Amino acid sequence: MLMENLRKEYHKKIGEQIIRIYERKGQVFANFADGDSKISTMISLGILDQMEFTPKRERISEQSVGDIFEVVTKEYLESSFELLGRIRPGKWLYQTAQTSISNFDQYEHLQYLKKLVSENQALKSAIGGDYIVRPDIVISRIPISLDELNCEKDILDNQLAIASHSPLLAKPDLRRAPILHASISCKWTLRSDRAQGTRTEALNLIRNRKGNQPHIVAVTAEPLPNRIATLALGTGDIDCVYHFALYELVKAIQLTDRDDLSEFIQTMIEGKRLRDISDLPFDLAI
Repeated sequence: MLMENLRKEYHKKIGEQIIRIYERKGQVFANFADGDSKISTMISLGILDQMEFTPKRERISEQSVGDIFEVVTKEYLESSFELLGRIRPGKWLYQTAQTSISNFDQYEHLQYLKKLVSENQALKSAIGGDYIVRPDIVISRIPISLDELNCEKDILDNQLAIASHSPLLAKPDLRRAPILHASISCKWTLRSDRAQGTRTEALNLIRNRKGNQPHIVAVTAEPLPNRIATLALGTGDIDCVYHFALYELVKAIQLTDRDDLSEFIQTMIEGKRLRDISDLPFDLAI
């Protein structure tokens, strides 16, 4: 099936472009594992065994890993979400490279606020300057023209006597910014500081918007359940955490005979806090 093929292609790209095998003190471990943790190493190698490919051994920088992970994940989401056009129609933009949220309709006002703050030290000290978020991946919807709206039947006249303020409608004489549909944080691995940074970004997206709230999610390859939990547990900021290979992760944990870890990962799954990457395109269609 198409979705299964896209997931396999996603994993293939990650295996070829990102995953590396290193060795330390005779211990082999993958570069998404904690090399000092036996259980992290076991789980990561269990995931790789199921994917049936042989990773490269040459070094790759953390910066390169993060950049490639964002691009590959963006490409997967673009391909898979476009398959759902019948149930979630629209013209969509998929971007990486730290796109500022002030480029989108709900957050355009932040650009004006930034200018005011830069010109007023008292204002800067009062409200700070960390409100403009730059997500790893953003998905946005392009406003529709009246011609598109009326292509099958006349719904609105060209004068826009009503419904003239909706950001979904592009006026001929007015530029409409794209509408931010999803903010996606990509974390190859997770530490407490990375989890806290993602939560802070999420809260800024929630508090500073004018209009609808976008989907706010995180994607990770972290193998340790307790580290995943630092971001997945709790509500109010992140919609959900998505693992790049959740089914393989669950099986790899089972093979360690650590019932406590198996129960922990199931708690997050059953509690609707952790899902597989293949769930994300469907969740974005909600």
